[in-house]
Amino acid sequence: MSNFLECGEPHLNTAHGHMICYWDGSFHYLMYLLMITAITWGDEYRTIGLYWVGSVLMSLVVYLLGNAVGKYGANLCGGFVVNSLCVILPVWASFRIFSQPLTRDVPSKSIQDSHQKGLTGRPLDCVFVLYFLLALGFSIFRGLVTLDCPAKLCQQYVQFQEPYLKDPTAYPKIQMLMYMLYCVPFYIVTIYALLVPGCSWTADLALLHAGALAQGQFSHIGASLHTRTPFSYRVPEEAKTMFLFINLVYGLLPQLFAYRCVTNPEFFLKNKENQKTE
Repeated sequence: MSNFLECGEPHLNTAHGHMICYWDGSFHYLMYLLMITAITWGDEYRTIGLYWVGSVLMSLVVYLLGNAVGKYGANLCGGFVVNSLCVILPVWASFRIFSQPLTRDVPSKSIQDSHQKGLTGRPLDCVFVLYFLLALGFSIFRGLVTLDCPAKLCQQYVQFQEPYLKDPTAYPKIQMLMYMLYCVPFYIVTIYALLVPGCSWTADLALLHAGALAQGQFSHIGASLHTRTPFSYRVPEEAKTMFLFINLVYGLLPQLFAYRCVTNPEFFLKNKENQKTE
């Protein structure tokens, strides 16, 4: 093990490397067991499969790009090539999982009644719309911070709230850019889906996004506080409460939205009776 960490993947010795190993050994391991059990029993595993795809892709992309552009980029070795090839599996699995048919049996009357409700008649969805608007702005803001925006607010934020965004390993920078470039478009289309009924793709995207945010925020929060992160880049003691509150909300609300899409999908489904009439 020591030889592997020294010569194979020295990047795993970083705080971010530790956190993704914790996630792989616990949550990814549990997802594998659930999918294996479902396949063995002939059950549907589309939901957990999409969640896993989002989680593992976020983990691999941030880890690989951080390895390439961070302070350890000059020491890339065989482990980088092996991990790059590992991206092929979740991409293939995503196509395999997407090809599985949906097994939702919802009465047309329930779908029709749900479509007739405006946003004001769905208080929980109003909360989600507000959250997505705030998350959209926050994702863009942190992306600008990592890109060295000279604005005073950005400079104060990185100095007093999240100095880890400037860690030379580059993992937090890649993480924030992933949020800005991929999560922001998701927030926009999801707000649209919460306003316009019948967007049947919403649940699938919500599961992918929830898995990605769960993994990303677990690694980001843990690495920001980890002892392997240099002290000057750790979250200041006086800012920990606000840091944890903001980042936990940012990571937990997508889980609740995915749960809402899976357990109460009527608003996002198309009415089959209307389709037959057309």
